[in-house]
Amino acid sequence: MVNTAYDTARQTPAASPWAAVGVSAFDELVYRTILHQPEAGAAGWALLTGAGPARVRESCNRLLALGLLQPPDSMGGLRAVDPRVAIRALIRRRETESELLAATAEEMATAYEAGLLREEPARLVEVVSGEGANAARLEELYARAEHEVCLFDAPPYLAPRTPQLDLQADLLSRGIVYRAVYAATALEDPDVLLHAWRMVELGEQARVLPSVPVKLLVVDGRRAMLPLTASAAGGYCSAVVRHSAVTEALQKLFELAWQQATPLGQAPGDGELSEGERTLTRLLAAGMKDEAVARHLGVSLRTLRRRVSELQERLGAASRFQLGVRAAQRGWV
Repeated sequence: MVNTAYDTARQTPAASPWAAVGVSAFDELVYRTILHQPEAGAAGWALLTGAGPARVRESCNRLLALGLLQPPDSMGGLRAVDPRVAIRALIRRRETESELLAATAEEMATAYEAGLLREEPARLVEVVSGEGANAARLEELYARAEHEVCLFDAPPYLAPRTPQLDLQADLLSRGIVYRAVYAATALEDPDVLLHAWRMVELGEQARVLPSVPVKLLVVDGRRAMLPLTASAAGGYCSAVVRHSAVTEALQKLFELAWQQATPLGQAPGDGELSEGERTLTRLLAAGMKDEAVARHLGVSLRTLRRRVSELQERLGAASRFQLGVRAAQRGWV
């Protein structure tokens, strides 16, 4: 009966794991023979493997180069290296080579994408239509993120927020850097504001501007997604831009906005402020207008301004700006 799991000529596995570290089936056979019969010498190993002496010597030279054998010394001829040490060294070497290859792949991918764009410039932008298609494309972009995701967040939204929130939380759990600049108008929605605070607690780096230049998602500085239309009837349409001078410009646009934006911090610790004061401080730090803050708190403008004055007095702040600075110093925002 033919044994399909083994090479019947040499009794070595047909799909040996040694191949993963660059050791051929014959070299593995020679190495195993040396392990079992270290004193046999090259002539004996040739007899044991059924191969010619010249072929065995060539195999020994390869095993020496791989670090599986030690060269002859005053104590005798070739000797095998402890497999536990030699194999681990081979694995580390392959891991290093794989990392270098991955880095090379990134460089080559840049040239590949540039070549595609020169050949067919229309590949630069993909137009995505429909709510479902946009949600699927967004999920794909998040899944391919390796280092960082940058976001301009502002209403109206192209896709339902609930799935997107789950995707963002997954990114943070994978150790991906996530930076978001929120438009103050977005945070006037209690659900969006609550989500932003939760994301900050999970590790999102969040900042606020009165407005953002455009709704935008940039992944690893190489791919970007931005809306083209968003009708009330659900006619969602967006553009996905591949790595090019356009994505580099969009990344720079985000960096400029990031530098100008105000950090959106976590809630202060319990006992430092009342629940109402904590909410008020964070809303003020988000740059919201008095009217929006009053709506969130369910109070009149007069009551809001009185509470702000009380906080200023409590911190010895002569202005709202100084109030924000001192609240930040205490870790309240």
